[in-house]
Amino acid sequence: MKPGIAISIEHVTKRFPLSALGSSSLKHLVLDTFRRRKAKTFQALTDVCLEVKQGESLGIIGRNGAGKSTLLSVIAGTIVPTEGRVEASGKISSLLELGAGFHPDLTGRENVFLYGAIMGIPRAEMRRRFDDIVDFAGIGEFIDQPVRFYSSGMYVRLGFSVAVQIDPDILLVDEVLAVGDVDFQRRCLKRMNEFRKSGKTLILISHDLGAIQSISDRIAILDHGTITNVGGPVDMVDAYHGTLLAAATGGAASTTEWGSREALITGVAMLDAAGAPTKRLPDDRIIRIEVTFTSTRRIENPVFGFGIANAERGVVFGSNTQLERYDIPAIDERGGRVRFEIDASALQAGNYQMSFSLHSADHQTNYHRLDNALSFYIDRPARGFDGIAALPVKVETHIFQK
Repeated sequence: MKPGIAISIEHVTKRFPLSALGSSSLKHLVLDTFRRRKAKTFQALTDVCLEVKQGESLGIIGRNGAGKSTLLSVIAGTIVPTEGRVEASGKISSLLELGAGFHPDLTGRENVFLYGAIMGIPRAEMRRRFDDIVDFAGIGEFIDQPVRFYSSGMYVRLGFSVAVQIDPDILLVDEVLAVGDVDFQRRCLKRMNEFRKSGKTLILISHDLGAIQSISDRIAILDHGTITNVGGPVDMVDAYHGTLLAAATGGAASTTEWGSREALITGVAMLDAAGAPTKRLPDDRIIRIEVTFTSTRRIENPVFGFGIANAERGVVFGSNTQLERYDIPAIDERGGRVRFEIDASALQAGNYQMSFSLHSADHQTNYHRLDNALSFYIDRPARGFDGIAALPVKVETHIFQK
């Protein structure tokens, strides 16, 4: 393996056998052999090639079923590739799935020492680290209960705590941020950043794109078992959201336009706080839209409007200069621009598309309308809630006395 490389993945392909009609009995296996029936297989990975440098943090993103967990299992050595090979330099610790490596009938304490034994860590060393493991996991007195009674959150907290506290050279983490409360997620991110700064190698799978972008030096996009792109975190998250948006709209994300064309919207752009084009919601959660226009003649009191639709094409909000009581006396051949600032703090995470219109004040004439003219995405909502938008909520209580 090349110097400075922690993990080398060379032309890895993984196929899993599929039993005919869901049957895997000895009778069917013998009959299939005599009939020379070719076993059906599912190809989870196809010719994957990748190198991860020592001290690098690599994020892997992709839709469900893309092969992310299979790839991590191949790297960890829990799954043998059908073709190709994986080489790793250093001790690997992994949290690949809920409760992986834990025996359900053993207590949390017993499983901690069992994990250490599997990793080749002396029992005396595990005793020294035990209090830190339990403290990070935050499961208290439940450490002496069989893990089969643990909740999913307790499982993953203990698993992650053991995985990071044994001080590996390479840490593999699969969706640890998907389980657990906000405080545990915050502590996980802090610990992974500390792991990263210490010069260790980290490979992380997560659907939390904001978190994976903040941790990763590079991100690889996996699609149907094939790595389609590898690059900087911002560029890869942008590219991935583009594919998600196209899939959500059935590939129909292209702009359509109509109107009398007496006045034209010549361009639309979403800007960040510094005025640079962006497709991601800025940190201040303000959507800044610049609409440029021209006109073939003088038009009195024009109205500029916009609509925001989610990935299911449902309109979540729309407004215009008339509704906002912003009067534009007239436009003419000189053209100009209009800027909207929209507070998006209430929107849920996801992909969105914007449409724009330029029409008369009496709504009788549409000079120009652009549908699906601009797309953007929100990594995470400003606060947790169910649905597509956060509404103001006021709570009052009155406790009845006896």
